[in-house]
Amino acid sequence: MTVRSNGRKLSFEILSSLDNDSRPPIIPRSSSDPVTGIDSTESPKRRRQRKKKKKHNKVETIPENGDPQFASIANGSVEDPSWASCDDGGGERSVYENRLNYFSSSGGSTVTQTIQHNGFKFGELRQRNVNGSMDSTNDERFSETVASSDKENHPPFQEVQNQFPRSETNGGNVVVTARLDTEASLDWNQLMADDPDFLSAETRSPMKYFMGEIYGGVSLRSTTTTGNDVERERIYDMIFRLPWRCEVLLHTGFFVCVNSFLSLLTVMPIRVLLMFWGALKKRQFRRPSSSELSDLACFLVLASGTILLGRTDISLIYHMIRGQSTIKLYVVYNILEIFDRLCQSFCGDVFGALFNSAAGLAISPPEKLRFSTWRFVSDLALTMVASILHSFILLAQAITLSTCIVAHNNALLALLVSNNFAEIKSSVFKRFSKDNIHGLVYADAIERFHISAFLVSVLAQNILEAEGPWFGNFVYNATMVFFCEMMIDIIKHSFLAKFNGIRPIAYSEFLQALCEQTLNIHPEDRKTNLTFVPIAPACVVIRVLTPVYAAHLPCSPLPWRVMWMVFLFVITCIMLTSLKVLIGMGLRKHATWYINRCRRRNSSHLHND
Repeated sequence: MTVRSNGRKLSFEILSSLDNDSRPPIIPRSSSDPVTGIDSTESPKRRRQRKKKKKHNKVETIPENGDPQFASIANGSVEDPSWASCDDGGGERSVYENRLNYFSSSGGSTVTQTIQHNGFKFGELRQRNVNGSMDSTNDERFSETVASSDKENHPPFQEVQNQFPRSETNGGNVVVTARLDTEASLDWNQLMADDPDFLSAETRSPMKYFMGEIYGGVSLRSTTTTGNDVERERIYDMIFRLPWRCEVLLHTGFFVCVNSFLSLLTVMPIRVLLMFWGALKKRQFRRPSSSELSDLACFLVLASGTILLGRTDISLIYHMIRGQSTIKLYVVYNILEIFDRLCQSFCGDVFGALFNSAAGLAISPPEKLRFSTWRFVSDLALTMVASILHSFILLAQAITLSTCIVAHNNALLALLVSNNFAEIKSSVFKRFSKDNIHGLVYADAIERFHISAFLVSVLAQNILEAEGPWFGNFVYNATMVFFCEMMIDIIKHSFLAKFNGIRPIAYSEFLQALCEQTLNIHPEDRKTNLTFVPIAPACVVIRVLTPVYAAHLPCSPLPWRVMWMVFLFVITCIMLTSLKVLIGMGLRKHATWYINRCRRRNSSHLHND
């Protein structure tokens, strides 16, 4: 027989039946003892007997399986209305007295529960537990619970028992051990009888095994999987479509850098001269505009860098780099390349701050003019220091490349192999987002321009110091350097696109963004722009070409020498201006054509080259 409370079945057994003869006489309650209903005139002997009987029937229970109802009854905090009170025939409210007692010992524990209602003793509920461990007693309790439930929804006890680990007591400590499988599952003969082909490859002869491999399907079926059309398209994108678009983007970025470099050498000096000419013509001082202040700052930075580099001894730096025994040339070149990229990024930020200060100074009110001027001067000084440091790094890098080309011990080949494959290792096996790859393409375009400036310095050194037929060897080395750079960029971006899931259409989108930046179409709305500061490469090119011009000046009297200097300067300016106009107009026409082409295409055929 089981006792239910709120529809919940308790796992207790009633070990004693109801005793109808033990009903005590009904004694009216007194005001002094309203709970127990004991008269004050009761004899002490009978009172001691009642106390002894109450102590013997004192109840305490332990909640089974974390039942919240029994937990509340055990701690006395919550009383269930169905257990705590009820209405009797006279409308009077009575209380169930639930008292719990837990007796524990080293051998085990017994849990009893006695339920009383106005003096009626309904019986005791007992449960036995040994040390709280999951042993055979718990298994018996679990089997009784399973047997009383629906047999269709629960498996037999033997199957359920195998799913739980056994626990054993070892000196008071509970040790949980996993159950072993049945003997049928460990029977080897039974396993082979159920699956005759379990070791078919080992039991057959070598010839049968080899013939089975021949007629078994694809020979690489264990290490490869069958591809689909998406993977096939990815292969052809990586081999054909992406290299073409990547090279178009890199060449466009290279010519954008060349255009900025030529603007620094041609347009910027002319704008500075026009600014001074206008001030002298009007014979009055006026506050320059933001663009005029920016051009003046760039001219001062370029002049200071060229003067300081002109005082350096290139031959001394050349012999210092060539005489290194511990640090190889390709190691020096890689170190300088790392510092070049760091300085390129830092100089871009510094020039942005300088142009911002120039714009603030141009529109500054009179009361804040002193502060704006001081901020512009401090930014100009910081820009000079950063640009000069970057110029020295580029000059050392150009001298290192010249040393590798001139050397006769295959130093150039070692430099190309080490530098290019280190670049692949540092970028291909990393996760890149689309914006990061966008910036990486621009960095490769700037690197190609720097390599061109280095080759110009190598050409100038060969003109001054080379003997015999040197031009063919220079063309061969320059072609090898550019070809290796182009192949490494193709391999790098192809595998970057493959590993990061970038489609070739993304490089066409990068090209469209670069064309919009060339035409000044919303340049500030772009997350990634081509940031290139050509002052440091310009200082290096001017420094290495000045001795070439000086070597071809006549040694006649000073007027002829000055006239030749003016003549060479004018010819150089005309050549650079013509090249600037040609490249600038070509870039603008290409950018206009490509943007119009992208706008004419539908969304489904966008950038379908």
